[in-house]
Amino acid sequence: MSFRSHTRFALASAALASLALSGCVTDPETGNRKISKAAIGGVGGALGGYLLGDLLGGRNDRTEKIVGAGIGAIAGAGVGAYMDAQEKKMRERTAGTGVDVVRQGDELLLRMPSGITFATNKSDIQPQFRPTLDEVAATLAEYPKTMIDVLGHTDSDGSEAYNQKLSEQRAQSVAGYLTGHGIAPVRLATKGYGEMQPIASNETPEGKAQNRRVEIKIVPAVAG
Repeated sequence: MSFRSHTRFALASAALASLALSGCVTDPETGNRKISKAAIGGVGGALGGYLLGDLLGGRNDRTEKIVGAGIGAIAGAGVGAYMDAQEKKMRERTAGTGVDVVRQGDELLLRMPSGITFATNKSDIQPQFRPTLDEVAATLAEYPKTMIDVLGHTDSDGSEAYNQKLSEQRAQSVAGYLTGHGIAPVRLATKGYGEMQPIASNETPEGKAQNRRVEIKIVPAVAG
């Protein structure tokens, strides 16, 4: 493990330990100390970040903006069916393209390896991937009552500053492509995470390839 990776692991461990200690409660029946459910959720958030439900810019604020733009929101009872239909359509339209469609509760995550999306060290979408993004955009346009986060990630090669910038540029490039194909900008937000949220080991070429990715998170705008 590199010094940089070891340092990050140590910092993450310290943060998790702090969460666990601060979240201990006493069981009134046994007198034993245990970690509260809230603390467990906090640990999950530290490990998973946006994957566990966070939304860039705030869920309520963005829902209000979408409703204010005349797009509307989904009635609570209809959220599951709405996202089921969108998931089915998205899987059909991206089948065989290298895009993974992951269902997380009532949210969808599209994971696009940068090897099929971008050339090395570039943020311009490769021409051969544009038809796939066209299908993604068409599906997003068909199901407009959702908020969309476009998230850029890199492996650990190169400096942190370079990777951060590249991840931001790639997220913005995908978001720009979507807005150019009919997706309302009010639905979109972008963020680059650089090398800070790997999904595989950066010690192997295969792991690095998985970490170089752009993700599109799709979250229903629910009527409050």
